[in-house]
Amino acid sequence: MTAVLFGSLVFFFLLNVPIAVAIGLASLSAILWSGAIPPVVLVQKMFTATDSFPLMAVPFFILAGSLMEFGGISRRLVDFANSIVGRFSGGLAFVAIIASMFFGAISGAAVACVAAIGTILIPAMVRRGYDTPYATAVQATAGTLGVMIPPSIPMIIYGVLTGVSIGALFMGGILPGILVGGSLMLVAWAIARKRGYKGDEKASGAKIWATFKDAILALLMPVIILGGIYGGVFTPTEAAVVAVAYGFIVGFFVYRELSLAKLKDILVNTSIGTATIMFIIATSSVFSWILTAQRVPQAVASAILSISTNPVVILTLINLLLLFIGTFMETVASIIILVPVLLPVVTQIGVDPLHFGIIIVVNLAIGMVTPPLGVCLFVGCGIGGITLESISKAVWPFILSMIVAVLLLTYIPWISIILPRLAGIY
Repeated sequence: MTAVLFGSLVFFFLLNVPIAVAIGLASLSAILWSGAIPPVVLVQKMFTATDSFPLMAVPFFILAGSLMEFGGISRRLVDFANSIVGRFSGGLAFVAIIASMFFGAISGAAVACVAAIGTILIPAMVRRGYDTPYATAVQATAGTLGVMIPPSIPMIIYGVLTGVSIGALFMGGILPGILVGGSLMLVAWAIARKRGYKGDEKASGAKIWATFKDAILALLMPVIILGGIYGGVFTPTEAAVVAVAYGFIVGFFVYRELSLAKLKDILVNTSIGTATIMFIIATSSVFSWILTAQRVPQAVASAILSISTNPVVILTLINLLLLFIGTFMETVASIIILVPVLLPVVTQIGVDPLHFGIIIVVNLAIGMVTPPLGVCLFVGCGIGGITLESISKAVWPFILSMIVAVLLLTYIPWISIILPRLAGIY
């Protein structure tokens, strides 16, 4: 049954069937092959997987991100970041990374981050003489911070699967997100210095204050969301609803950049995005259930532990596997399929489940910018009007810096765990 499951999955991938559909068809093929499992189980498992209160946060965070994008909040974040770091060499690249960190603290999604910030900054960088592939690579990689900086949709999925506190995962992602963002800024600065990309004139104190005042409502949003979660005022799911209400009020009544026509498009896009993610969750959960029923996790754990019981060696092998899987499989699907397989392995060698959750989310985020199927690369190419081949050459220095950051996170656990422990929530 396991051979049929993986064999049919590879077959559907070769036919270029969408990932969620391929996973679902592979699961159905295995169920039909077994002859002992009624096909109706497929539908039952798909429904059960999505019938979850914490998962309700997913559509609301997607909607909140769209409201931020079209409500003028992303532009104000860019203006504020530019007033602070725009004067440095490659300053607009710094702005792209910092603004993505702010936006990630609102939306929890990488693609939304690339689209919202990239539509402003990629053309701006090109106008200032930046190489288009470089500008697009900076924004595409910066967009991955959207799933590292809390709130994070992949972290919500991991928390639902494992029972690890979603609030603890959110707080645990703060330092790793800053670490990755800092590594991207270092690479962007080095390339900018080499190519002679100049910054803007130093902003006056008055200008910084003016952009801060203009962006204050946008900057308060992450404080309200995360402060409410950690303060016990509301759950992560309720925080997502608060984010939607806050984004709507600010965009519609304060900034007045939202309209009924825009609202219609936002709701349609949110519905499509939510349906896509939920369909991936549904089909992947069936795939994962079959793996568990066939005792694949135990077999994988035994195989890996037979190679070595050294945590460094095992975590290195897992990192290599995650980097490879991330190049061709969507992040949510990868988490749902791989976590039940890999978590028993890492827990046997004493790795904290929260620490492992941060490792897997950050690692798979690299797959979003890794050719040939990096989704953030495709979004960036659409904005920059360039080919995948040209951005693939420009993105590798940033990918290497992210890999170094992942290795630091892997072998220095306190980076992920210290904030939740200090806050007393883990």
